[in-house]
Amino acid sequence: MNLQELNELDVNNIGSWPAPIKAFLILLLCAGIAVGWYYYDTEGQLARLARAEKDEQQLRQTFEKKQAKAVNLEKYKKQLEEMKQSFGAMLRQLPDKTEVAGLLVDVSQTGLAAGLEFELFDPQGEVKKEFYAELPIKIKVNGDYHQFGTFISGLALLPRIVTIHDIVISPRSRRGRGEGDAKLVMEAVVKTYRYLDEEGGQ
Repeated sequence: MNLQELNELDVNNIGSWPAPIKAFLILLLCAGIAVGWYYYDTEGQLARLARAEKDEQQLRQTFEKKQAKAVNLEKYKKQLEEMKQSFGAMLRQLPDKTEVAGLLVDVSQTGLAAGLEFELFDPQGEVKKEFYAELPIKIKVNGDYHQFGTFISGLALLPRIVTIHDIVISPRSRRGRGEGDAKLVMEAVVKTYRYLDEEGGQ
């Protein structure tokens, strides 16, 4: 079939067209319908599918995070219980108001047992924190390095929490002319702590 025969085709009488032309026309119409259907329906579905796949990825990641937490839930509960017990044990190391005087005596006796000579033992005012109060004590003691070490070790062994801060060690001044003194002077702040009860913070 040549170009002239194509020009002679009667548009109003498609039934008389040759079979190859009819087949081509049918294929062309089918392709047009397919393209139109794609843009009318399939493209929207593909866009929704892409959004659903993205949502699925996010949900999967969320699920995996929550699953990891759920798998470790018992472990977290056990750790929390251990932390509560540890916190309770530490709170028990903080004296209440009635025990503070005895604790001050313990600090003093620890120094005397180490062989130290007290020049100053001056409890300061209480410093309140969030759930506890600090009770600083300024001390000035005479002794040697070994005695100082014994004293600090003794504080660490007390059943209550006691810490030592701002330590300054210096040679003791000579007492008489020409006499040397092997003793040293240690100035420091010893801190004990008191638990503030929840009702009144007292």
